[in-house]
Amino acid sequence: MTYERTSIPDLADEYVLGLMEAADMAKIEAAMERDAELRAAVAAGRERFLPLDATVEPVVAGANLWQKIEASLPLQTDTANPVENSSANDNSRNGWRVAAISAIAASVILAVGLVYSLTRAVDPLVVAVLINEAGEVQAVVEDFGNENARIRLLADFDVPADKTIQVWTLPSREMGPVSLGLVDGVNGAHLGGAELPLPRESQLYEITLEQTGGSPTGRPTGPILAKGFAKRSR
Repeated sequence: MTYERTSIPDLADEYVLGLMEAADMAKIEAAMERDAELRAAVAAGRERFLPLDATVEPVVAGANLWQKIEASLPLQTDTANPVENSSANDNSRNGWRVAAISAIAASVILAVGLVYSLTRAVDPLVVAVLINEAGEVQAVVEDFGNENARIRLLADFDVPADKTIQVWTLPSREMGPVSLGLVDGVNGAHLGGAELPLPRESQLYEITLEQTGGSPTGRPTGPILAKGFAKRSR
């Protein structure tokens, strides 16, 4: 696939929204490996749409909604042309009401379709299941690429008041461990760490117990609570 530099944001949004054919999406993913600007545009698009709940299902408007819409439309009368008002052409009252209802219906369908497309498009690139030394599942990390990731805690951690849980990943041996962020809540958190290469298969993720505010060295210093290796989600 070839693309103009000025169209990169549009291409990135189409990719994130899931509006491309599968073959074109594969080409964009391949291009992201060598094009930093495209990677950044895709990451920015994911960040804009990330707040959407990926579990939302499309909702079909029921008959009651359509009845309320129709009842709320004003009657279109033309006292100056009573003959025309009683005709069946497009300028009649019924014609205008049908057109108005159709326009509202199209808007509702478009909105529902857009939300459905957005929520379907927000998929992580890789998922890592983190386990402790006993082999028990403790957390799941979903990495969306660049600085966007999310962690879900699946176990109850005993975190002292002067400590916090910090999330790490190892993009490469040369780069070393990089912080993805801190977990403030008991259920999980959206993470926004440093700009990183696209996550890869078998990339290491782990959580450690660090002092409040995070590791003072920028590297893991506390005990490892759980760790795991990434698997591609698609």
